[in-house]
Amino acid sequence: MAKKFLGKNFLLNSDTAEKLYHQYAKDLPIIDYHCHLSPQEIYENKTFRNLTEAWLGGDHYKWRVMRACGVDEELITGGADDYDKFLAWAKVVPQLLGNPLYHWTHLELQRFFGIQELLNEQSAPAIWDKANAKLQSEGFGARDLITKSKVTVVCTTDDPADSLEYHLKIQGLEGFDTAVLPSFRPDKFLEINRDTFKPWLAKLEVTTGKAISNYGALLDALHERIEFFHEIGGRVSDHALDTLEYRETTLKEVEAIFAKALSKGSVTPVEERKYKSYTMRFLGKEYAAHGWAMQLHIHALRNTNTAMFKRLGPDTGYDAINDGPLAEALAGLLDALEQDGGLPKTILYSLNPNDYWALASIMGSFQGGGVPGKIQFGTAWWFNDNKDGMIQQMRTLANFGVLSQFLGMLTDSRSFLSYTRHEYFRRLLCDVLGDWVDRGEAPEDFELLGRIVTDICYGNAKRYFAFREQ
Repeated sequence: MAKKFLGKNFLLNSDTAEKLYHQYAKDLPIIDYHCHLSPQEIYENKTFRNLTEAWLGGDHYKWRVMRACGVDEELITGGADDYDKFLAWAKVVPQLLGNPLYHWTHLELQRFFGIQELLNEQSAPAIWDKANAKLQSEGFGARDLITKSKVTVVCTTDDPADSLEYHLKIQGLEGFDTAVLPSFRPDKFLEINRDTFKPWLAKLEVTTGKAISNYGALLDALHERIEFFHEIGGRVSDHALDTLEYRETTLKEVEAIFAKALSKGSVTPVEERKYKSYTMRFLGKEYAAHGWAMQLHIHALRNTNTAMFKRLGPDTGYDAINDGPLAEALAGLLDALEQDGGLPKTILYSLNPNDYWALASIMGSFQGGGVPGKIQFGTAWWFNDNKDGMIQQMRTLANFGVLSQFLGMLTDSRSFLSYTRHEYFRRLLCDVLGDWVDRGEAPEDFELLGRIVTDICYGNAKRYFAFREQ
């Protein structure tokens, strides 16, 4: 007999998996240690005028499949009516069997709105009315959705030059128990050859009130900003290293490279690598000194469609998986930090699943310091954030390292409705463990298995990051 779609035991294919999920994983709170939610929208408890704004705005996962189904861009990112955009999405959803969006879409309708119907062209009008009535009622603002999802910590993604004013305002709120903390995202000053570099330096000068006319002044400013983030409660950094090319260099060389960038506007590719390498070493030592975790997101191929990039800008669904070299440069960076005595807790992600075994093996070479799981193989990221990708990531980690020390899931999302992805992950984790038990590859010891599930879903992250919770 076929299981009920999205029923109680969705994705759970054994009695062991069912017991692990329902007794150990299901009701645990969430630590969302990496996302792209807006601190301003959280502070203001933003309400959504309708399901299109809450669901489709900024969601390039959905935009990509809508384009693949022949939907006109006017109904995706254009100026079409919100209901027409929603209806276009509703027509696409039945075509998505096998894509995680089919599961996520219906999980979100069920968990947040109590809507059990499948979304399609025929059900769309009634679902539109039901969901919008909920969104416009009491208890469906941004903070309310976070609270409903039992999220104890949210780490947003923040520029080092940001004032963090909304984080400070959130900390002063009464009756909101989720800690909303900043993450240090220094991409703009690492990309020394991009047009954004000099404007970003000018912004940092305004924020710090100090001129940055040389590399030493930049490092002083970065140290000051790290101190500020730490004071607010920040305990993580995040780096988008689309390519990773480590080069040994000296402070004197990098000072000259920085001066050249200020005077001429660009540097050579080799000089750029040296600048990035030395700066990453400086940052790594700062993170280690503050007890932070450093997140490295590697191998995204950005803005592959030039015509659409010119039309819509970045983060609109035109990125892909990169396949460049990784192992030697990553090992070089981690080794340099270790030699400096400044290797921080580090979480490694790659968008290319072909990198998984390399990441997991390199990770094992740098564990130590008495920190459980100091170097982490991060959860399946972006294009890998699906059933097969999550299972592959967990099995790779188990084969090469210690699955029981894994930090578990994060949303990496701009949507306040995406917390159902933690449920999706937790069900898959319990199913993997249940499968091992059924095959005789793991003991049917629920004290052991339950502790592993609880740690991966919540306890490990709580201990690893030691966030300052509300």
